[in-house]
Amino acid sequence: MGLLIKALIGAFVVVLIAVLSKSRHYYIAGLVPLFPTFALIAHYIVGSERSIEALRTTIIFSLWAVIPYLVYLISLYVMINYVKLFTALATAVICWIIAAWLLIQLWNKYHG
Repeated sequence: MGLLIKALIGAFVVVLIAVLSKSRHYYIAGLVPLFPTFALIAHYIVGSERSIEALRTTIIFSLWAVIPYLVYLISLYVMINYVKLFTALATAVICWIIAAWLLIQLWNKYHG
């Protein structure tokens, strides 16, 4: 039953994004996936299973985790001027992966 509810929520979000992307406020479709669903889950689990200090550390890392997303958006914004959409999206995802890997490496070096 829980899996069905999660699938329905996921489907609702996809439909909401599709509807918003066709509206005159199409840009709001970019805000919907940024609702902190997974952050809420992660912070609840860390906060309930570990110490408050561990939760604080997770929150600080989450703040830094915005950087790979910014790298994704900036690279996509630049790439759509030069290549087809699919290639631009794939390149932006690769940029995100590299930025996320670098973030984790630096975090582990200074906080690990």
